[in-house]
Amino acid sequence: MAVRSLFPILLTRELPELVRFYERALGGTVDYRFPDEHGADAYVSLKIDDVSLGIGRDEDALPPGAGERVGLWLYVDDVDRAYSAWVAAGGHPIQPPATMPWGERVAQVRDPAGNLVNLGAEAHAAES
Repeated sequence: MAVRSLFPILLTRELPELVRFYERALGGTVDYRFPDEHGADAYVSLKIDDVSLGIGRDEDALPPGAGERVGLWLYVDDVDRAYSAWVAAGGHPIQPPATMPWGERVAQVRDPAGNLVNLGAEAHAAES
């Protein structure tokens, strides 16, 4: 299993406000949006120089200064294999591998310390 890339995903109840902050503070530009069933942004990817920062809306995200607020995203060759290896190594399954509406195959897990990790295969890799 090869990890192809990774990037952080900030979790917030106030997605539009946090996106505007990173646009102003670091010169980020939106390069991807994924809407919820009502058309509001559920996830936004910002390009900041040569790196990406994900910001996801999570109504259950804790307020500033309290608990989990970041998820890690790993692009891997084979989500199903990575998910199985993760669980076998003692990680905690959250969401089993599934193909998402945007075409990527994704699973959600937690490491033994409770950190949220998303395992994903890019859409073109997921189709092969």
